[in-house]
Amino acid sequence: MTKRYPSSILVSCEVPWDENHELIEDTFRAEIRDAMETYNNLYIFGTAGEGYAITLSRFKEIVGIFREETNRPDVHPMVGIISMSTGLVVEKIAAAYDIGFRVFQIAMPPWGTLSDNEYMTYFKDVCGSFSDAKFVHYNLPRSGRVLVTEDYKRIEAAVPNLVGTKFTSADADECRKLVTETTLQHFLAENNYPFGSLHGECSILASFGSLFPSKVRELFNLGKAGEFEKAYRVALEIDEAKDTFLAPTIGGVEHIDGAYDKMIVRASGIDMPLQMLSPYDGFDMETYEACVSALKSKHTNMLN
Repeated sequence: MTKRYPSSILVSCEVPWDENHELIEDTFRAEIRDAMETYNNLYIFGTAGEGYAITLSRFKEIVGIFREETNRPDVHPMVGIISMSTGLVVEKIAAAYDIGFRVFQIAMPPWGTLSDNEYMTYFKDVCGSFSDAKFVHYNLPRSGRVLVTEDYKRIEAAVPNLVGTKFTSADADECRKLVTETTLQHFLAENNYPFGSLHGECSILASFGSLFPSKVRELFNLGKAGEFEKAYRVALEIDEAKDTFLAPTIGGVEHIDGAYDKMIVRASGIDMPLQMLSPYDGFDMETYEACVSALKSKHTNMLN
């Protein structure tokens, strides 16, 4: 089945803040450049990138820098949009569109769970406002509703420029249906990518892409080559290393997604502060160092 968007590994670029919640521009640019050494599909402002917390003026500033760094023919950047308001979603897309972006990642408004009719209205209103742009749906429980294959079949029939999903929680059966019954490109997590690739073309949303670049690339290529047994083994290696890295965080206060991702980026060698935008807490350096120590003690072979 021909997909609406190319298969790839998608990685997030987190935004570094100082203690006054101001952008550390040099670190942000260094992170983007480092990511582009391994990957050519990058995005900003998912949940991990604190897209929910960004004012419009700060959004424009950061999107402008992201454009400067990724404006290359071999790089395919994506801008994430998270908001309570359809109007503000459109306004932010328009700002990034004017700067030059044409691919966007959108989440459904989380204030109230959308009905079938309401989610159709949302996708039509947002995607229909930019007919020459492409959209990927960030399908996550925080929105109050996780869409499934039957939902996407309805949407793809009515919204031609919805080209993909980011769906890291899909189980094995749902992965099969997504891949075989829709023309959308589905970005799955490292641990459910093998389930999708078993049935056809799909992609990886690499939450640990900056820390385990060689293994993530290997996993992606094995899935594309149809070497599924090997792909399952590599996915298991990544999953075990993830669990080891995050083990020191278990049992404490649960943190927002970006707090974990900033530790991952910092562990990859980028001078990423652990500071989060108000009101969310980041992890302290003691926890971060415990995570790194745990990983090095058991999975040194993954760090390359």
